[in-house]
Amino acid sequence: MNQKKALKATLILALFFLTFGGWCLHLKIHPPAKNVFNIIPFITGILSAFCLPLLFCFRRTLVLAYILSGFVAILGTILMAHFSIVHFQGQLTLPNVLLNTTLPDIAILWGRFAISRSIFKLEHLRSETDAGEKGHFFRYPNMGWWWVHLFSVACVYFLGTILFK
Repeated sequence: MNQKKALKATLILALFFLTFGGWCLHLKIHPPAKNVFNIIPFITGILSAFCLPLLFCFRRTLVLAYILSGFVAILGTILMAHFSIVHFQGQLTLPNVLLNTTLPDIAILWGRFAISRSIFKLEHLRSETDAGEKGHFFRYPNMGWWWVHLFSVACVYFLGTILFK
C-alpha cells in the first residue's frame, strides 16, 4: 500500500469514528423513542457513519460521498443552530454560547466535513506540486460553492419557519 492509499484509509477511519461518536452522543441526548422528530437525525447518523465512509472508499462514488457529506453538514448546522436559538436560556455571554448551545456540535460536524474534503482532494491530487483550486471561487468543488449553499439553504429554512408557523 502506498502512502496516498494509507493516508486515505486513515482519513476514512477518522471520518467513521468521528461520525459514529457524534451519532452516539446525539442518541444519548435525543433518543428517537422520546420524540418522533429525533428519527431524522437517527437515520442521517446511520447513513453518515456507515454509508459515507464506504462511498469514500471507491473512486466511482467519491463525488457522491463528498456532496452528501457537505449537505449533511449544512443541514445539521442549520437544524442545530435553530435548536440552540429556540432553546437558549440565560444571558447572551461567550461562555453560555460556547457551552450551552450546539456550537461545539456544529464544530465537530464541520471537522467531519473537513476530513471528507481532504479525502476528496487527496483522490484528485495528481502530484505534490499540483496547483491549488482553479476557477471561480463559487464554483464546485471550491469551498465558496459550499458557503453559497449554506447561506441559501439557511435563508430558505428561515423563511419557511417565518411563513409557515
